[in-house]
Amino acid sequence: MSGPLAGVRVIELAGIGPAPYGCMLLADLGADVLRVDRAGAAPGGPTDPYWDLLARSRPSVGVDLKDPEGRDLVLGLVDRADVLVEGFRPGVAERLGLGPEACRGRNAGLVYARMTGWGQDGPMARAAGHDIDYIALAGALWPIGRPGEPPVPPLNLVGDFGGGGMLLAFGVVSALFERTRSGQGQVVDVAMVDGAASLTTMLYSLLRAGRWTEVRGVNFLDSGAHFYDVYETADGRYFAVGAIEPQFYAELLGLLGLDAEPLPHQMDRSAWPAMRARLASVFATRSRDQWTAVFEGHDACGAPVLSPSEAPAHPHNQARGTFVEVDGLVQPAPVPRFDRTPGSVSRPPSPPGADTDQGLADWGVDPAEVARLRAAGVVG
Repeated sequence: MSGPLAGVRVIELAGIGPAPYGCMLLADLGADVLRVDRAGAAPGGPTDPYWDLLARSRPSVGVDLKDPEGRDLVLGLVDRADVLVEGFRPGVAERLGLGPEACRGRNAGLVYARMTGWGQDGPMARAAGHDIDYIALAGALWPIGRPGEPPVPPLNLVGDFGGGGMLLAFGVVSALFERTRSGQGQVVDVAMVDGAASLTTMLYSLLRAGRWTEVRGVNFLDSGAHFYDVYETADGRYFAVGAIEPQFYAELLGLLGLDAEPLPHQMDRSAWPAMRARLASVFATRSRDQWTAVFEGHDACGAPVLSPSEAPAHPHNQARGTFVEVDGLVQPAPVPRFDRTPGSVSRPPSPPGADTDQGLADWGVDPAEVARLRAAGVVG
């Protein structure tokens, strides 16, 4: 294992979405993560190679957590762990006998990280939900969209991954750092509603300063401004513009051939709709790639809108190694970057339970005990 987290041992009680993403980040940066999947779990999709990239960089063992022996097996792993991550609804881990009290009673230095949508407490803590619900309640969904239209869900990037998985990884690393001073672990309560709310902090600053209105699609970052929007090009593709600063805006106008025209002030909001129409007519005269060539080498803050299948081939992404190919699967590379201890995709994703024998052996479980548990149906 390489990376700045080499030597950190993490037990991941497998779930979906944000917790696996957080554990992927930890594993990519060198943590020894053991993913505990449900015994006998089916992959649920193509398996050649296994499709779930969120499961990369760590082995998967299959354990029946509802069996007392399965619970005891995981508790034995807790004795050797630095971190445990679980993404169940509040109370489920406790009912399994794997809650914070049971685990930290055995290992006082354990960082116990809990990933939920609504948090461990509050009137909605036990309610079902998904990304769209969490960001709706956090105030993060309301501002996204065009004027006069409903809010547009930003995939599940804001709640699940930005406000969830990344916050989980940040919380775990912060608790590990604090442990170097206190010698004690602690519970990290990661809620997607909290994380999504945190991501809107700058928006609250703009509201307070009177630089933002809650009317959707009329502000300078939400497609209201002509200088921060996406335009269709002659070939039916799109080009993105983000020329906020005056000097970048002036260069944008020059590249579009509009600098000689008498134009309203950039921040004249009453002129924004007409200016958007003017820019749209200009962008419609050339293809996306032609505009990319026009903007290249200039500080006009423009970029082609690439599809996920196109992005890995862009020269900048190739030069940076922003994407990597592992076992024939192209995927985003580990982040962030470190000059002395770089992270890596240490292994392709494993189907649930595919590494039970070796994974448990690597964590010190006797192979004879694994064979006995397998015969009893506790692992698989």
